[in-house]
Amino acid sequence: MRRILVVDDDPTVRAALRDALAGDESDVAVAESAERALAMLADVQPDLVLSDIRMPGLDGIALLRLLKKETPATDVILMTAYDDMPTVVTAMREGAFDFLPKPLDLPELRRAVARASDEQRVRERARGQAEEEAAPYRLDQLVGHDPRMLEIYKMVGQLAASRATVLVRGETGTGKELIARAVHYNSPDAGEPFVPVNCTALPEALLESELFGHVRGAFTGAVADRRGRFALAGRGTIFLDEIGDTSAAFQAKLLRVLEDHDFYPVGAERAQGTEARVIAATHRPLERFVEEGRFREDLYYRLRVIEISVPPLRERQADLPLLADHLLRRAARQLHRAPPVLAGPVLDVLRLHDWPGNVRELDNALTRAVVLATGGVLRPEHLVLAQPSRGADELGTLEEVERRHVVRVLQSTGGHKARAAALLGISRPRLNRLLGKHGVP
Repeated sequence: MRRILVVDDDPTVRAALRDALAGDESDVAVAESAERALAMLADVQPDLVLSDIRMPGLDGIALLRLLKKETPATDVILMTAYDDMPTVVTAMREGAFDFLPKPLDLPELRRAVARASDEQRVRERARGQAEEEAAPYRLDQLVGHDPRMLEIYKMVGQLAASRATVLVRGETGTGKELIARAVHYNSPDAGEPFVPVNCTALPEALLESELFGHVRGAFTGAVADRRGRFALAGRGTIFLDEIGDTSAAFQAKLLRVLEDHDFYPVGAERAQGTEARVIAATHRPLERFVEEGRFREDLYYRLRVIEISVPPLRERQADLPLLADHLLRRAARQLHRAPPVLAGPVLDVLRLHDWPGNVRELDNALTRAVVLATGGVLRPEHLVLAQPSRGADELGTLEEVERRHVVRVLQSTGGHKARAAALLGISRPRLNRLLGKHGVP
């Protein structure tokens, strides 16, 4: 049921509008003044306020301003017999949904009311989607007890209350985008867009247009104006992944955005402002890139106002059981299956793996395992883990090659030490000494 509040000092107008708008889909209340309308807000909780502008006491513009402050989700349509341009401009600038001249055209009024209702439904769906998108990134959904991860979670909570630029660093697959999303979805601007951009996935010629947009005729194929990611982000967050792989020309343009909070769409003569927060991420050694002239030093310092370093999975082995359980349940939920029970040897296999692909590799491995574990129990044979290439073995030290080989053999036996020792051609005590030597749990 749509709730409408009509505000007009003329009793005839109030009665006419109540009769015209009341029906199965609308519940209409009336007030003779702005002051009375404000007093009725708590009881009526209107979706739409239809108000005259010229009234004794508070006028319609003043009521609009107060409503936008007190109940910003309420749409306001203003009416007046004085159809002058300054009043129209003021009403729309202050956030009026529409402006209708008196005497009112009832079909036009009904269309305006219907349009306001349609847009409210769209906004409600968008808010619901934003809440659904935010659910996996609530602070209570971040998993891990490693001291470095706990520090990151505390920093996420602190950053959520600010709009500082953030640089997230870590190996591929460590969850840099997850950290960026957690910052965004726990901030006051969580209802605004989170716009991810993989800077390496777009050709250099398209990256600028993708981020800043372009005007019609800016280049061959630009048949219409197009808004870029910065414009689409609004007051939300734009996440620039793999920022270390961008060109010097693009870095100069991004520096301008960070310094001046505006940008030029490709081919445009006027700059557009932006309020988007920038979170960048990289797995590259930016300090070395700066020394080599491959990354601008001034941009480097602009990006790392706050820096978060995400540790690789192999350095937070104690979190593996928690992470595995969390990812396993999530994968089962996405596949519409009951989460399989983890057989004891599975955790041993997980602990023995080096996880070169980090949390992303673990997530993929467990998702495949959920598909394969049709009996409801996840066993070592259901895990398909990536093996290092021969090139990586050849480039490693003798100790590294020895450790990797021992780990691979243990994985192939599901963590069974006696069988692993037999395959390696050594005794069980010798295998235990090797495990201790290389720090393999």
